[in-house]
Amino acid sequence: MLTIHHLGKSQSERIIWLCEELGLPYELKRYARDAVTMLSPPELKALHPLGAAPVITDGELVLAESGAIMDYILAKHGGGRLTLGPNHPDFAHYLYWLHFANGNLQPNMGRNMILRRLKLPDDDPTLVAMKGRLSRALDLVENRLREAVYLAGTEFTAADIMMGFTLTTMRLFMPLDLGPYPHIRTYLRRIGDRAAYQRAMHKGDPDLVPLLS
Repeated sequence: MLTIHHLGKSQSERIIWLCEELGLPYELKRYARDAVTMLSPPELKALHPLGAAPVITDGELVLAESGAIMDYILAKHGGGRLTLGPNHPDFAHYLYWLHFANGNLQPNMGRNMILRRLKLPDDDPTLVAMKGRLSRALDLVENRLREAVYLAGTEFTAADIMMGFTLTTMRLFMPLDLGPYPHIRTYLRRIGDRAAYQRAMHKGDPDLVPLLS
């Protein structure tokens, strides 16, 4: 059976959510962060050299990286669900937004998080530049959701699962004011109403109130 090794408040929530959407059986093993460092425990490093989540085991397979795990599960167990094929008119949108969270928005949030901790002056050129990049990325998401119900278009897909963590739980580490982004806020409420999302969050992080606004 597929086992999801889930670190609390981490990208592995994506994998739980995916399995809930697909109705796949899985075993969930939860791990707690170090109370001081907020890093993952040694047990995760025993599974994979990076010692980070998510990690899945499937028989002899040990696989990390949320995007790779998503592709693996969708290919093996998805049956065409939550993806769009090359003949679909929104195929390119699906691919773009599937990779946007980890390829653009989340790295931008991570860089800004580190710079905030350095307590640089507000006019520091690097800080100003990184804030600008993050604003442009959020503007792009806002504009997409102004014209589309979901990131790929009219259908909920794996792209929305990838983006969900970045726009919600990631904000525990890098706070964002979503006040200027009404379409993102509406979108978060929409995905937050999904039964599979609610089940996933209850199983993975039962004490966490999702940041859906």
